[in-house]
Amino acid sequence: MFKKYPLIAGTILLTATGILSRIIGFFYRIFLSQTIGEEGMGIYQLIAPVMALSFSITAAGIQTAISKFVAPEPTSHDYKSSLRVLLVGFTISLSLSAILGFFLFEYSFFIAKNFLLEERCSSLVRIFALSLPFGSVHACINGYYYGIKKTGLPAFTQLLEQGARVVSVYLIYSYCQSKGIEASIAISVVGIVIGEFASMAVSAIAVFLRFSRLGFSLSPMCIPAASQKGKLRTTARHILSMAVPLSANRLVINGLQSVEAVYIPNRLMAFGLSNSEVLRIYGVLTGMVLPLILFPSALTSSIAVLILPYVSEAEAAGNNKKIANAVSKCIFFCLALGFLCTAGFFLFGRWIGSFLFHSQIAGSFITSMSFICPFLYLRTVLSSILHGLGKTARSFFFQIAGIGIKLLFVFYAIPIFGIKGYLWGLLVSELLLCTLYLIALKPYIYYNKHVLSRLQAFKA
Repeated sequence: MFKKYPLIAGTILLTATGILSRIIGFFYRIFLSQTIGEEGMGIYQLIAPVMALSFSITAAGIQTAISKFVAPEPTSHDYKSSLRVLLVGFTISLSLSAILGFFLFEYSFFIAKNFLLEERCSSLVRIFALSLPFGSVHACINGYYYGIKKTGLPAFTQLLEQGARVVSVYLIYSYCQSKGIEASIAISVVGIVIGEFASMAVSAIAVFLRFSRLGFSLSPMCIPAASQKGKLRTTARHILSMAVPLSANRLVINGLQSVEAVYIPNRLMAFGLSNSEVLRIYGVLTGMVLPLILFPSALTSSIAVLILPYVSEAEAAGNNKKIANAVSKCIFFCLALGFLCTAGFFLFGRWIGSFLFHSQIAGSFITSMSFICPFLYLRTVLSSILHGLGKTARSFFFQIAGIGIKLLFVFYAIPIFGIKGYLWGLLVSELLLCTLYLIALKPYIYYNKHVLSRLQAFKA
């Protein structure tokens, strides 16, 4: 099945592990909410923008570039080129993570006070900085395995990372309890570092064994002869030519999303809430409700990861019919899943909030956010398809438009309507994004043998 239907089989595997990982994550977040409280969850969630921006700078574009440039390996069997791409990607990503990690560690208080607007985040930022090299290596190896359509290792390390994080935090918490020490919010970030290290170690061992079995020695490639340096420079240029625009786009997008995340508490205080109430609401929304709403996207996220090399390969071969079939099936499936989840969350949202999180606020948020499910799940996959077609610029401007809508609601609706103003902004933004993506992919949605010329114009 994996050889004949790699996209379907890979999606099933990633989805199964994604669902299992998110189930573990649910219990973990329930445990955290009871350990550090709703306000503590709010403080912990405030460092999410730093995490997103760090990944954008150190690994996001490079991971995608590696995935694209090693995609021909299953048919070409050019393992030497794939190894070169992977090692060059390692070098670039690790260099960036070392520089950024040092900056975050040294200037954590400045970042917490002036960017996150919460001084208590300082220690969390310093601890998180230690995880950057581990996360970079892990991301590069995942990019390689996604590109060659072998999802077993990424799926396993996803579970390993989550499991190591949960177990380590629980053990640290238990130790603190046994010594009569109050567990701080910092233990949640220590868990991130341990989880990243565990997944990186297993990924590195696996890729080393893979290339060793293929007859390649890594040491000559790490310290290349003069004849190899030209190829390495060429590979670096190819990776950077794709990674830099992707990273820049993602950096801008995550930067705007960070402004959104940081100013939600600020605007809620303008609505008239206290700092404690704001962090409580923010912790419930971002630390409990959003992960629940995003839970079914384990399936659509798996499709999005694997559809990119699939579409890219079909586009390179000029197989427009294959792309059109993938687009139509993805749209149908995402909408069906989305409307089903909307019905479930709307009807049972309040009960879920009370049962899982013992929070009436969570139940109210779940019910209100149920309507974004179809658009949220569909947008994720359509964005990946557009990237696979090489239309990254269009996707970038679409996402900027969506974030711009949310920012307008953050700055102007929240001070008047409270958190409801932000939830309305989420719905409008996701609806706009889906509409833009569907318009961009219209030639493939209505594909037939008479529209080949329109597709050629679209590609141009």
